[in-house]
Amino acid sequence: MFDYGLAHWLTFGTAAVLLNLAPGPDLAFILGKTAQGGRRLGVAAMLGVWSGALVHVGLAALGLSAVLASSATAFALVKWLGAAYLVWLGIQAFRAGGAAPTAAIAPARGSAWRTWRTGVLINLTNPKMAIFMLAFLPQFVVPGAGPVAAQLALHGALVIVAAGLVEPWAIILGDVARRRMSASARMRGLIDRALGVTFIGLGVKLAAASRP
Repeated sequence: MFDYGLAHWLTFGTAAVLLNLAPGPDLAFILGKTAQGGRRLGVAAMLGVWSGALVHVGLAALGLSAVLASSATAFALVKWLGAAYLVWLGIQAFRAGGAAPTAAIAPARGSAWRTWRTGVLINLTNPKMAIFMLAFLPQFVVPGAGPVAAQLALHGALVIVAAGLVEPWAIILGDVARRRMSASARMRGLIDRALGVTFIGLGVKLAAASRP
């Protein structure tokens, strides 16, 4: 079971790392939360994103993601929910950036639990993620290497493992930037506004997306 050659793992590993390096709502959320609240919120955001991705992997393994790929109504519903949620997050961040500055800026004491839930929702309400998993994972199914569902689940889980090689660096870099800028209330406001614009832009992009 799971009898793959070296070429298979090299191809899959490269694709999985490149996938996680591509900018998108997940990476923007992790960077933004780290810039706002330090490593604690950054880690919570990352774990939330991973949890949502794990649900997508399970749906792809069970074949349920095919519903989004085949149903225009289902795709549109999830798409608009996701777009609205991203725009709402962007507005919240933008408003936070316009709040009156304080003399000293400390790391935001946001709820790690709330941040985790937000990360899950950002991932789950992205229909492109579900369809991508459905299109990406089957390419690495090898006849005779094991049950198809098990192979899909294995490779999907390994995509998340690959994220563990990429996204922690985003937290480290985001925290370094936050520490250097924390003395400036104005800079903190600019970070929040930049995050807000980013999320609103991603929401508009998702709303304009068409079903593959």
